[in-house]
Amino acid sequence: MIISKALVLSILRERGQNGRADFVDRELPERIDSAQHGGLLATLHLDPSKLAAADPA
Repeated sequence: MIISKALVLSILRERGQNGRADFVDRELPERIDSAQHGGLLATLHLDPSKLAAADPA
């Protein structure tokens, strides 16, 4: 699944996890491949299937 980085950043910032959001912004591409970056998403407590469903892009 492909997920927009903007969505991930938005969720992290809503949670008050600005440091993690800054890290994601620096390290990941604009379109995040959950197969390639699934471990990082899991570490951030983000479910790729829920993100994909919420992603308007």
